[in-house]
Amino acid sequence: MPGLANIAGAKRRDTMAEQDKQLKKLLAIATDLELAVELRTKAIELLGNIGTHEALLVLLDLAANSDLIKEERDIALKYARDIIKAGR
Repeated sequence: MPGLANIAGAKRRDTMAEQDKQLKKLLAIATDLELAVELRTKAIELLGNIGTHEALLVLLDLAANSDLIKEERDIALKYARDIIKAGR
């Protein structure tokens, strides 16, 4: 049934594309210094809850971003560490 395999592959690509959009939106919020710290922190937490390898990479980028305050960088690092420990 090659038709079903094509449908499954297309759905997987759509899901990955949607997740990529979410990651980019959350990254934009987390790095927008004009937004309140609470909102930026919430975006970092949501990235941690996604828990994928791609989210891990975004969190590591945030942890290395010297424009963010120390607490935000620490939170990003904590969530990155949690993803690594979970082995996702």
